[in-house]
Amino acid sequence: MSLIDSFLTALANLRRHKLRSLLTMLGVIIGVAAVILMVALVEGARSRVVEEFRQLGSSLIIVVYDPSLRKRGETPGSIEGLRMEDAQAILQECSSVKMVSAEFTVGNQKIRYGAEEMDATVDGCQPEYLYLHNLQMERGRFITQEDLDTWAKVCVLGKEVQKRLFGNRDPIGETVEIAGVSATVVGVVAPKGRTFGEDWDKRVFVPITSLQKRFVGIDLVSVIFAQPRHPERTTEAMDEIWQLLMRRHDNQPYFRVDSQERLLSSIGRVLSVFGLVVGAIAGLSLLVGGIGIMNIMLVTVAERTREIGIRKAVGARNRDILLQFLIESMTLSGVGGIIGILLGWGASVLVGWVTQQAKLFGGEGLTTHLPLWAATAGFLFSAVVGIFFGIYPAWRASRLNPIEALRYE
Repeated sequence: MSLIDSFLTALANLRRHKLRSLLTMLGVIIGVAAVILMVALVEGARSRVVEEFRQLGSSLIIVVYDPSLRKRGETPGSIEGLRMEDAQAILQECSSVKMVSAEFTVGNQKIRYGAEEMDATVDGCQPEYLYLHNLQMERGRFITQEDLDTWAKVCVLGKEVQKRLFGNRDPIGETVEIAGVSATVVGVVAPKGRTFGEDWDKRVFVPITSLQKRFVGIDLVSVIFAQPRHPERTTEAMDEIWQLLMRRHDNQPYFRVDSQERLLSSIGRVLSVFGLVVGAIAGLSLLVGGIGIMNIMLVTVAERTREIGIRKAVGARNRDILLQFLIESMTLSGVGGIIGILLGWGASVLVGWVTQQAKLFGGEGLTTHLPLWAATAGFLFSAVVGIFFGIYPAWRASRLNPIEALRYE
């Protein structure tokens, strides 16, 4: 019997015992579907994180003050947070740093124009903010150094803020109220969308000095973004910044200096651990499915003992019988693998659609992506399960004595 004949025989047996075959394949189907769904979610999350970091800016170093690093009961001493002077010192004294942007963010502030009102995030920023965060101007201008020097009462609107307050009218030169403080609109930023759940289009940008002096009355900054002169020397730039902060703040290590690459690596490790946990659970399901295949193949060998005897009596060799039952086992698990791949892919599409419709996870839902290698690996792995758990029943079938097999009732 040729390989094709053995394969066709296997398919015929599947059709002959549809329910039994389906129940036998169930473990493989669930296991492969779980692996496919997990890979689609992890790869989708990974690609989304990479894209959102790209939108945030390229080769950025992020510097923040983290009071949680202070030991219990320890007084802050001279440390209260980052200041504009720290950003200026990083730019002037760190030779590996090309550009710096100090920022201070205040969330959910009332923005008014006439009878129109909405809540928006207010970002106090410097001119470099536009470049470091890959923003484009749609009209007007961005914050200038002169605005910072004079604590100018000016602002730049995100696209959604402009639409909500002004509709189709040109807002340039108009006056809006930001948390009760008047500011003249000098520009509108082109639409950017969301990154990490934050809507860039629902933001208002003001000079950071104006925000500090006129709005909140403190000199601190929320974060400092720095761009290294050479991306391949990011680690060197981070070390320089860290040493500078230690000198300026009495060696009190209450700061975090991270790069996009390091944050991406950390997120990647978390996603990999999640994938391993789900993969282990799916592996157990495949193990159960493999045991089910072995059991049903042993039953099949017993049911077809006379058939095996007849085939051997007319010249079939042991290896012919072995190959036939091995192919049947592989076909059983392979079909289960294909169903599992389709089921996992369909589940990933459904999860993405449901979370998008429900506006979960930052309003954009989950991103799913199923690479070709995952589908291929899922099918090959299911076939390997068929070989591994089918080898013993196939060996038993091949070792049957033809005379005793013909006597079997």
